[in-house]
Amino acid sequence: METSAADRPRLSGRTRDVVELGGAVLGAAVIAFAGLKIIGAVGWPAFNTSNVTRALTTLGQTACLLLAVVAVVWSRYGSRILASLLSAFASAGLVTVTLGMPLGATKLYLFGLSVDQQFRTEYLTRLTSSPHLADMTYADLPPYYPATWFWLGGRYANTLGLAGWEAYKPWAILSVAVAAALGAALWNRMVGVTAGTAVSIAVTLVTLQFASPEPYSATLILVGIPMLVVCAYALRGRSRLAGGPTPLSQTSWLAVIAGGVFIGLSATVYTLFTALFAGTAVLMALVYLVQAWLLPRNKTVPRETISAERRPRIVAVVVRLVVMGVLAGAIALIVWGPYLVERFRTDVAVSGSAEHYLPESGSILALPMFHVSLLGLLCLIGFVWILMQCRRRTIAMSMACTLVGVVGLTLLSLALTAKGTTLLSFRLEPVSTVVLAAAGAFGVVWLSRAAIARFGDIRTVIGVVAAAAALAVAQQIPSVLSVEITTAYTDTDGRGVRADQHAPGAESYYPKIDETIRAQTGRPATDNVVLTADFGFLSLYPYWGFQGLTSHYANPLAEFTERAATIEKWSQASTPQEMKDNLRTSPWRPPNVFLFRYSPDGYTLRLAEDVYPNDPNVKRYTVTFNPAAFDDPAFTVTEIGPFVLVVKKS
Repeated sequence: METSAADRPRLSGRTRDVVELGGAVLGAAVIAFAGLKIIGAVGWPAFNTSNVTRALTTLGQTACLLLAVVAVVWSRYGSRILASLLSAFASAGLVTVTLGMPLGATKLYLFGLSVDQQFRTEYLTRLTSSPHLADMTYADLPPYYPATWFWLGGRYANTLGLAGWEAYKPWAILSVAVAAALGAALWNRMVGVTAGTAVSIAVTLVTLQFASPEPYSATLILVGIPMLVVCAYALRGRSRLAGGPTPLSQTSWLAVIAGGVFIGLSATVYTLFTALFAGTAVLMALVYLVQAWLLPRNKTVPRETISAERRPRIVAVVVRLVVMGVLAGAIALIVWGPYLVERFRTDVAVSGSAEHYLPESGSILALPMFHVSLLGLLCLIGFVWILMQCRRRTIAMSMACTLVGVVGLTLLSLALTAKGTTLLSFRLEPVSTVVLAAAGAFGVVWLSRAAIARFGDIRTVIGVVAAAAALAVAQQIPSVLSVEITTAYTDTDGRGVRADQHAPGAESYYPKIDETIRAQTGRPATDNVVLTADFGFLSLYPYWGFQGLTSHYANPLAEFTERAATIEKWSQASTPQEMKDNLRTSPWRPPNVFLFRYSPDGYTLRLAEDVYPNDPNVKRYTVTFNPAAFDDPAFTVTEIGPFVLVVKKS
């Protein structure tokens, strides 16, 4: 006797959650890891000299979108769990092929070892050398930048026996793929596989286009947008949005814990996004408090009765928010604790200019729904859908609060320019675009249902059009990221090779420099402090730096300006004794290795100065050391290509 689908045993809710979410994470990791291995096993031509990898990227994207279609169809006739997993794997595959294939012939990630990727690679290299939390550049300082993504990447590199720089690309792609799959599984759990797949594909594609150069922010966006919906439910309790917040007895504590854990983890990954997520949670709580105050209004009911009904709802919202905040704060302190302790303990002047950056995109309010493009149309649909549904659907309400949070932080950032600083609000543009795109997918689903009601069963037509539109957006991503991809081929990697087969830059001497330092000092890299302006060297090898790349990336406890002044003072030394005295009296651990560039005038360092509010916000200047200051048996001077390496003997 056959058993019908309805009679088959089903997994309980919590078990199903574990299977779906855990299966999505594990499967995505396998897909990304295996996919990158397969791509890396072939000698592809460079992206900037051939369209072969571009063609194969489009082919892979098509296959992933077809898998998403299969997931939607399967959800109607087969196992919902399997359909959800297929949907999650489609998103993970999109990430893997869209990033992995164009970068298939290089070992570097988007933007190579240039711009911000240089200090990010340095951070991963630092935490690959040791699991101990430490500043990326400066010895004896706790980290200022959130470390979780880099710490996990370091463990990934250790597991595979990779150098930090070499692990950066696969770790970035794998972590984004896993986040995309987890986000897809969350959407599927909330709204079903059909709508969830549409939303997750839209979110994945827009995130890849706008946030993939900063992989840890991409992971937070992919998981954060659905998790804010969880936070909205957690703060309200077990009821529908129209019913308002519930008393404490009807709290979903699992959702409260999940929300607190997420916000806490985000604080260990990206500070600005955490401010947005936490602020959005507060905004949602305020909405519920207003709702709790307004719902019981009835002139025929005694005021005491109304107050008795309001009070437990208001108290419940506040308690849930506090619990969520305490949990988030406790988790955040795991990473932020050492820095905060040192900041309150030290008597040095805390400085830093991380917020001193105002590009053109940071001087406007991003409104992607009015861009004339397919993505702009999707965002416009999402904008209208949010406005129409924010009082009826939790998802729309959470998205509305998120957008209000983005607008609020952006306006505050614009206002702070008058005080000589910013909040780097331009980095929130990917968040608002992804939120609008996700809402647009819900709007398209809503319009599709209206069309079916009007014209009959045209689901196949809708599905084909939606898949074609997704492919149109997907296949343009390599073009949008062409500069970032090309830089990964034109930069010289840690093995001294340019992936486009052109002659490498001066960075090709780095391996020889590292070998010479180790031979002359007899110490591992982590026992040496290097003074250099070639910060790419510190990105590849875990030497401590005496000075950072720019003040914008420097630890506020590092006294960047004072160090710069000290370096200029040292450059005035004309005798070895002066130089030795300078190093001996250094207020910080002095360098025992100097890596200069050679010039006819002496040994040079090209340092950086903050010139905000100018754009660019950095001015380069050259400091020249007198070679005579190192003409002593206490120093070993070695010329390597265009570099001059000076090692102080112990």
